[in-house]
Amino acid sequence: MRRRGIDLRLWVPLGVLVLTIVACFVGPMLLGPEAGQQALGERLAPPAWLPGAIDGRPLGTDAFGRDMLTRTLEGGQVSLQVGFGAATGAVLVGMVLGLVAGYWGGWCDRVIMAGADIWLAFPFLVIALAAVAVVGSDIPVLIVLLTLGGWVLPTRVTRTIALRVRSEDYVVAAAGAGASDLYLVRRHVLPQVLPANLVVWSFTVGALVVIEGALSFLGLGVKPPTASWGNIIADGTPYLQTAWWIVAWPALMIVVTVICANALGNALRGRWNAGADVIDKEVVP
Repeated sequence: MRRRGIDLRLWVPLGVLVLTIVACFVGPMLLGPEAGQQALGERLAPPAWLPGAIDGRPLGTDAFGRDMLTRTLEGGQVSLQVGFGAATGAVLVGMVLGLVAGYWGGWCDRVIMAGADIWLAFPFLVIALAAVAVVGSDIPVLIVLLTLGGWVLPTRVTRTIALRVRSEDYVVAAAGAGASDLYLVRRHVLPQVLPANLVVWSFTVGALVVIEGALSFLGLGVKPPTASWGNIIADGTPYLQTAWWIVAWPALMIVVTVICANALGNALRGRWNAGADVIDKEVVP
């Protein structure tokens, strides 16, 4: 969909994602630290449009009287840091491994792709349980853990594109003229790999935000009182009948983030043809 030369399929999800990031990281500072403090006299207050609402608490309060608007935005800081950080790390690792496997091939290719197959054979949740039990569940640990959980897809996409590009006539001719491998990778392979991996990155962000939420919901993410969307949902589950809003707002934020990340990936995939068939095969079911 285009309007006056603007691709709305690209800019609308990108704008929503940017707005979400700004709101989560700037909003709590504007609301003030007192909004997130416990106030047991205001516990389980409903949103502003329902009877019994409290002024200054537009989205209601949780079981400890904390403002749900502030709580949801603070939870987004953790979920977005982990989702975006791990997706970036996974794509960077995958690009490096994919370039080595696809361009240089040989035993490097066999070892890396065998490692990818072996990694996929193990259930990631079991690995996450073991890792969290050993090293804890701070934000850097979660980013590293989810990076390790997401490197296989960008590796496969990068490898497939690199295999294709290195066999093109102009690359073979450049190599025959004496161009170095590093020059060929930088000049010819990377321009094909980067757009495809940006699309993969966008899809990976959505997937890892969901995984982080699931880990936090199960108690494997950051520990309370630090908020993330997943542990806020877990805290609100016992109150679904009487205080549904505790679960609703972080769940809505996860849904919006994932939909926008996937919509952005689809828009980028349609905008850039480089590697589109590979992305369709590896990413889009």
